[in-house]
Amino acid sequence: MESKLNTTNNLKIAIDGMGGDFAPQVPVEGAILAAKRGASQILLVGDEEILKKELSKYETEGLPIKIIPSEGIIHDHESPALALRQKPKSSILVATNLVKTGMADAIISMGSSGATMAAAVVILGTINGIERPAIGGPIIGSAPNQVILDLGSNIDCKPSNLVGFGVLGSVFSQVLLGIESPKIGILSVGSEEGKGNGLVKETTKLFHKSGLNFIGNVEGNDLLTGRADVVVCDGFVGNVILKLVEGFGRGFAKQLKETLSNHMNNQDLERLLNEFSQKNNIVDSRGGGPVFGVNGVSIIGHGSSSAKTVDRAVDLALMCINTKLIEEMNNQTPDIMSTISN
Repeated sequence: MESKLNTTNNLKIAIDGMGGDFAPQVPVEGAILAAKRGASQILLVGDEEILKKELSKYETEGLPIKIIPSEGIIHDHESPALALRQKPKSSILVATNLVKTGMADAIISMGSSGATMAAAVVILGTINGIERPAIGGPIIGSAPNQVILDLGSNIDCKPSNLVGFGVLGSVFSQVLLGIESPKIGILSVGSEEGKGNGLVKETTKLFHKSGLNFIGNVEGNDLLTGRADVVVCDGFVGNVILKLVEGFGRGFAKQLKETLSNHMNNQDLERLLNEFSQKNNIVDSRGGGPVFGVNGVSIIGHGSSSAKTVDRAVDLALMCINTKLIEEMNNQTPDIMSTISN
């Protein structure tokens, strides 16, 4: 049963109740976890009857959860641009529009990242000076405060796009991670300036004009040590890194279990594996990551996320709101981007 709003927290977070591999179960349970903490008012967006049925499995009396009806779901296999036109009342569009109209302060989705990104760009618009928003954030356990972007939304990039990513990542590092002057590096095949492809070389020239704390090229092995606070690359390379990190974590955990199974009891082994997973699955531990470069807080999570991840995504959204991340991106970005166009 849908509960009445009863909270002193005026911030409202829209959650795509139909997004993710395990929707609506996971988004609904995650919404309930967040609501029980009194973190914010939750606007659960999706098919009204399906969400009511799922909510009825829990005790929700008095929880600040409200259902916002929508029609349709945009799936991963669909073209985001086409689906946005064909399904104007889909859950991700309705949820994102709540932010645009001021009815919600942020939107969270564990559904199609392409659709979430497209909805954010079309409905919320982009920050002045940013041609292409990006997906990014910390993804490597040994460098938990290192921001990498783009992680897959822009396969082909221009030099100015990469500088834009650097600006956005720098602001994120300052505001959310407390790094005063983030070191920015560009991912390349060698640490020396002059190494790399044409994109790297041209982007390097623009970074030198930007006034940002640019430290030059970083290599793949530098990602594990956090040599740079912000690492920029095109979405093709970034997505390969993301999938490699995810696969390496699973593969190493499997090897660890096989190696230690004869040397540790099951309880201690499971505790060790859980600790390893928590330290290395940065995206899950933070709840996801924001869409960088749009005029509103839009959080993208992994499709296989758990309810606890959705709950953590609410905290991430609240951090972005309370630290005024979008306002600070709007303050810093236009001036910096104008320096590279002169």
